[in-house]
Amino acid sequence: MFSKGNLAVICWLWRSMRKLFLLLSLLLSHAAHLEGKKDNQFIWKPGPWGRCTGDCGPGGVQSRALWCFHLEGWTGHLSNCDESNRPPKERSCFRVCDWHSDLFQWEVSDWHHCVLVPSNLGQARPRTAECVTAQHGLQHRAVRCIQKLNRTVVVNEICEHFAPQPPTEQACLIPCPRDCVVSEFSQWSECSRGCQRQLQHRIRAAISPPLYGGSQCPNLTESRACDTPMSCPLGEEEYTFSLKVGPWSKCRLPHLKEISLSGRTVLDFSSDSKERVTFRHQSYKPHHHPKPWDLEIGYQTRQVWCTRSDGRNAVLSLCMQDSFPLTVQSCIMPKDCETTEWSSWSPCSKTCRSESLSPGFRSRSRKVKHVAIGGGKECPELLEKEACIVEELLQPCHRYSWRTSEWKECQVSLLLEQQDPRWHVTGPVCGGGIQTRDVYCAQSIPASTIQKAKEVSRPVKKTLCLGPAPSASQLCNIPCSTDCIVSSWSDWGLCIHENCRDPQGRKGFRMRRRHVLMESTGSAGHCPHLVESIPCEDPMCYRWLVSEGICIPDHGKCGLGHRVLKAICQNDQGEDVSGSLCPASPPPERMACEIPCRMDCVLSEWTEWSSCSQSCSNKNSDGKQTRSRTILALAGEGGKPCPPSQALQEYRSCNDHSCMQLYWETLPWGPCSEDTLVTALNATIGWNGEATCGVGIQTRRVFCVKSHVGQVMTKRCPDSTRPETVRPCLLPCKKDCIVTAFSEWTPCPRSCQPGNATVKQSRYRIIIQEAANGGQECPDTLFEERECEDISLCPMYRWKPQKWSPCILVPESVRQGIMGSSEPCGKGVQTRVVSCISDDNQSAEVMECLKQTNGMPPLVQECAVPCRDDCTFTVWSRFTPCSANCETSRSRRRQLTGKSRKKEKCQDSDLYPLIETELCPCDVFISQPYGNWSDCILPEGRREPQRGFRIQGDGKECGKGVRFRAIACSDKNGRPVDPSHCSSSGYIQEECVIPCPFDCKLSDWSSWGSCSSSCGIGVRIRSKWLKEKPYNGGRPCPRLDLKNQVHEAVPCYSECNQYSWVVEHWSPCKIHNELRSLRCGGGTQSRKIRCMNAADGEGGAVDNSLCNQDEIPPETQSCSLLCPSECVMSEWGPWSKCPQSCDPHSMQRRTRHLLRPPLNSRTCAEDSQVRPCLLNENCFQFQYNLTEWSTCQLSENATCGQGVRTRLLSCVRSDGKPVGVDQCEQRNLEKPQKVSIHCLVECVVNCQLSGWTAWTECSKTCGHGGRMSRTRFIIMPTQGEGRPCPTELTQQKTCPVTPCYSWVLGNWSTCKLEGGDCGEGFQIRSLSCVVHNGSISDLAISVDDALCGEMPFQDSILKQPCSVPCPGDCHLTEWSEWSTCELTCINGRSFETMGRQSRSRTFIVQSFENQDSCPQQVLETRPCTGGKCYHYTWKASLWNNNERTVWCQRSDGINVTGGCSPQARPAAIRQCNPACRKPFSYCTQGGVCGCEKGYIEIMRSNGFLDYCMKVPGSDDKKADAKNLAGKNRPVNSKIHDIFKGWSLQPLDPDGRVKIWVYGVSGGGFLIMIFLVFTSYLLCKKPKPHQSTPPQQKPLTLAYDGDLDM
Repeated sequence: MFSKGNLAVICWLWRSMRKLFLLLSLLLSHAAHLEGKKDNQFIWKPGPWGRCTGDCGPGGVQSRALWCFHLEGWTGHLSNCDESNRPPKERSCFRVCDWHSDLFQWEVSDWHHCVLVPSNLGQARPRTAECVTAQHGLQHRAVRCIQKLNRTVVVNEICEHFAPQPPTEQACLIPCPRDCVVSEFSQWSECSRGCQRQLQHRIRAAISPPLYGGSQCPNLTESRACDTPMSCPLGEEEYTFSLKVGPWSKCRLPHLKEISLSGRTVLDFSSDSKERVTFRHQSYKPHHHPKPWDLEIGYQTRQVWCTRSDGRNAVLSLCMQDSFPLTVQSCIMPKDCETTEWSSWSPCSKTCRSESLSPGFRSRSRKVKHVAIGGGKECPELLEKEACIVEELLQPCHRYSWRTSEWKECQVSLLLEQQDPRWHVTGPVCGGGIQTRDVYCAQSIPASTIQKAKEVSRPVKKTLCLGPAPSASQLCNIPCSTDCIVSSWSDWGLCIHENCRDPQGRKGFRMRRRHVLMESTGSAGHCPHLVESIPCEDPMCYRWLVSEGICIPDHGKCGLGHRVLKAICQNDQGEDVSGSLCPASPPPERMACEIPCRMDCVLSEWTEWSSCSQSCSNKNSDGKQTRSRTILALAGEGGKPCPPSQALQEYRSCNDHSCMQLYWETLPWGPCSEDTLVTALNATIGWNGEATCGVGIQTRRVFCVKSHVGQVMTKRCPDSTRPETVRPCLLPCKKDCIVTAFSEWTPCPRSCQPGNATVKQSRYRIIIQEAANGGQECPDTLFEERECEDISLCPMYRWKPQKWSPCILVPESVRQGIMGSSEPCGKGVQTRVVSCISDDNQSAEVMECLKQTNGMPPLVQECAVPCRDDCTFTVWSRFTPCSANCETSRSRRRQLTGKSRKKEKCQDSDLYPLIETELCPCDVFISQPYGNWSDCILPEGRREPQRGFRIQGDGKECGKGVRFRAIACSDKNGRPVDPSHCSSSGYIQEECVIPCPFDCKLSDWSSWGSCSSSCGIGVRIRSKWLKEKPYNGGRPCPRLDLKNQVHEAVPCYSECNQYSWVVEHWSPCKIHNELRSLRCGGGTQSRKIRCMNAADGEGGAVDNSLCNQDEIPPETQSCSLLCPSECVMSEWGPWSKCPQSCDPHSMQRRTRHLLRPPLNSRTCAEDSQVRPCLLNENCFQFQYNLTEWSTCQLSENATCGQGVRTRLLSCVRSDGKPVGVDQCEQRNLEKPQKVSIHCLVECVVNCQLSGWTAWTECSKTCGHGGRMSRTRFIIMPTQGEGRPCPTELTQQKTCPVTPCYSWVLGNWSTCKLEGGDCGEGFQIRSLSCVVHNGSISDLAISVDDALCGEMPFQDSILKQPCSVPCPGDCHLTEWSEWSTCELTCINGRSFETMGRQSRSRTFIVQSFENQDSCPQQVLETRPCTGGKCYHYTWKASLWNNNERTVWCQRSDGINVTGGCSPQARPAAIRQCNPACRKPFSYCTQGGVCGCEKGYIEIMRSNGFLDYCMKVPGSDDKKADAKNLAGKNRPVNSKIHDIFKGWSLQPLDPDGRVKIWVYGVSGGGFLIMIFLVFTSYLLCKKPKPHQSTPPQQKPLTLAYDGDLDM
């Protein structure tokens, strides 16, 4: 059944379900209605926005696609979707263009504080014990895209177009929270004797502030009641009484109601009344209509009361003293600083529109009308600036760019002078050099104003050009001129007519030629003549060349016969031509000869004519040629005999021409000049790339020269070989000098100038292009200077103070109403007027004097009118005169006046001194050197303004100089004075020497050695050797070999036929047979050989070693004379030529023919021989051989720059033997193209330095430690092995030590209460002028205040309020000392540069009644440098009764509170582990569990206590039995150990009940219930007449969680 409550719940649920059902029905019906209205449901789906297109800026347009989607995912027509819900297809956007990068930028804020990383739950993790060193954190910053002009925020996409968005967060570390660290407590304060209740206190100071969420500082004060032996009897407490004075009220004027008509004064201390009255008093001036800055004198009051030592107020009479404190005094009414109204805004500083769009600035100012007095508000800012927006109507700003003049001429001499300071011009120089140009800044020229370029290009200040300036110097090269290299002379040609086409006369020329191997380079390169000629007689341009055939007998086989002659007509070049050109008739076709018969003598053929013994004929000898033939076989009986030996040789003369050759000599080509005959061409580009202006002509002189004689008549040389004397050339354009316009005049100063110094202004212009080729020359004036006109002199302004007014006291009526006294005396104030005037005593505005001075002289000062009881004195007398002795002193006096002479208190000389004494000034000064010696400074000569480039050699860089050391000058009393008293310059000087750098010195190049090969390619070597090593920064040496030499090798080529072996004819064969009857058979023959130089026209022999020793011809050979009966064959003919490929299958053949048949029928020897063509034996191949490129060779006059690298061409036979180049040329082999190329030798350039700048201002205006410096700059760094740049580019010297005068604030005086014992007062400090050497220390000495000038401090700095606590008041202590500087460190390493140090003030409670009014303790922290890392560790004392003292100690040994980790704190009370939970057990001092008195310990095998067993009879005995387990074991210990393991032990070693005990208890409980239930069933009576017992509900004993159980 349900209860009533359940029924109500069911009904409520049913009603709710019914309502929900109805709502669902309505929704379904509405959906069906919509479905019926429209069959398909469609929705709009837009695509992503496309790129922004259109105009740059906010006028862009962005579009996107739109689709109409069915809910099932397919697209339909746009009309299916609801048009009213259609999303926009286009939107306006900001189109970003590249030039927007100047308008927009990312703006990032500073990183915020590091915060802990949030946990998974989204909350910052609390401070946990897991923090060991630091915690991970995050720090964020704001990043936004802004417009530079007005700092407005725009969408980030604009800035992302130029640069990615900077990160907005980064990981960081937060050190673990650090609690406040405080020092140890001080000792308890002492208690005074007495019976009243007292307090004593002790304090401590803060050492380190709380950081990163650490705990705040604990109380820095502890108080406790003093132990008094007895309490005071009632009413007899001992109290002290103090007169307490309150603070002075604000200065005010008396109100109207304080002054009655009868003279009686009624006081009103209220301060809310605004009515003021002006007194008419003897010391008050009437001010009926005061000006705003007039001084008004009012009064101020203070309260006085009496306090008891327990803090309570007492009757004033208990505190009465001889003199009552002053309670009213006159004062100056505070006036705020007054200024004029703001001036109008100045024009915007930006007068043009630049691309940066950065705003300009404008300013306005106001002037001070009157300074603040009486503690009024100080003057506000007098100048205000703000950004001003640039208007679009402004003209664009001028742009400026670097311009340069054209490069000036290349100066080789600069580098040559570097290498050898003694070098002087001896001839044309070439090679590497330095050229310079002027670099200046000028306005950029827009394309539309090119015609005004001359005006726009005026130079302006270089600061207007941005970016690095172009280089003003560079290395350059003047090409060196090299002469031609020519071949050796060919042989002399035949005598031919000068013109073979038109032969005239009987005079002709023989010629020889040579050709150019390497062309000349440069303008001064020279080629020698290539043709030499010799006049001759009977010239013939065409000659018959005859070849002879073999001798054919006319009859039979021997005897007379004939030879067939073949004649060919050839020209002078050796070419076959028509026979009709040869002048003479052709030679006969046959020629008689003779063939020896069997017994005739047989002779060989004539040899070739030998070379001519001389190349020309002179007076002493003529040239000769010889040829010979030899006897091959002797004649027999009846045969034709052999001719005599003289007939075996023939001679003829040769080279009979004179040794005087004729040749044409030419002079260099002249300059290119205009030729009126040549049609002028338009300007074109010449061969060298320069602009040219038409065609001109060049001419040169040509004349005929006879060797060894000189110039001869022109007609003596063949006209056909005459060189040309005129050639066309391209005319260079005229270049006018181009100069910039003059720069603007340097501005004259707008502001006034001090003194009467003349100020000049100047302007300059720069040569951009020098005049050339006859152009207009440059002007002489490049710099102009003139004096500035209408410069005003600055007026000088000064303060003019008036006399002080009489001392003005508090009005009498006020004084009587407050003090009850009418005597006009005591403290007052006096005023004066201070005005600003100019030098001519004209009044000026206050602002003018404030600009030129530190401040305004005081307008108010305190004064005193002496009362009847005061001491009065005369004015101090003048000081007594000083003698010349420096030991003397001077004094001045004053005297008491009136009744003061008789007053006892006025006689006290300590309080009222009547004599003042001071030391006399002394003119003895002591100088002492200060600081280090300066660098050695060379004397500077007069430097002429140089156009062009300054190199290191222009100024003196080494030698004798002077070094300086500053002196500190002081008087006899040790006070620093101006150094001019000791030395005119403030320095001591001494000579010094800067050692000159010495370059590495090598010898000159040796002459080239001879070519290592006499034929073909070899090597020529020349060398330099080290003379002196470099030192003092000189130019280093090149790389030297072991012999300290440097070598240069170039390839060389020797003509292979230059030196050749010349042989004479063989001598007749000398028969070896001793039988004189036989004159035939084998023998030997000899000949002479000699080495000849082919170039030597005289044909003289040279040393045999010059000729190739491998080719030396034999001087002897074997021979044979054939006997009359033997067969005689001719000598072998030459071998036929092998093919160029040297194919071994091809054969070579030679032949000979029969000269005389044998007498008998014996056969003759073979008449032909054949052999294969074998490579490198009888057949050779040839190829061109190229050497490697030589090193870069320079002209003799050059040291660097453009040179030539060469390689040589030779011909080499396949067996490696060098042969003449003609051997390769005859075979038409491909010849390599280039045998020379241009190269560049790096110029060795010494470091180029600028001149020294002017000395800088001293780094300190006075005192020690000031330094001046000057610098120079590297214009061109070292190149190659040049002299390196000096490491010191800055020179320093100490400034003269001038004395420093400074105002020094003294220490604060004790708090002056002016008559009270405690309460509010003021303390003052003095301002004194001291002299020192730059650092104010204890050594600073006071001097006359006039040396420090005007006092810069306000009165508020010299006077401040203070308080003296009364007995019983709770008050703050003085500030503690600043703690040592400490860094925040992690694992001993700091991540900050600035540390922090702290100090604190705490309160002291003097009375229990006042402890609620105590102020709060104050902690102050400041940053510091030079901090250290400290670590904090726990320290502990030794154990005593299981207790010990635990404290925290810093690493420098200071005991502190805080700083150590609370989690790591050691235990102060020792406990056993495991804890002693066994009955009657406790923890002993040894840290183990023991038993109480009367019990003995039963220990387990592991050493822990098992249980405590009571000692029998221990109730009566008081013995303290502490026995170990081993002492009380049973006798049978082994059996005991066996059963100990399974004995019933209900408790664990730690005292907890074992599990089996619970099981046994539960089982026993169930057994008891079972027994009770069984007994009940057995004892119950059975019920009769009940056949089926009712079903019983079983009882469940298990706890099922119901509360009813």
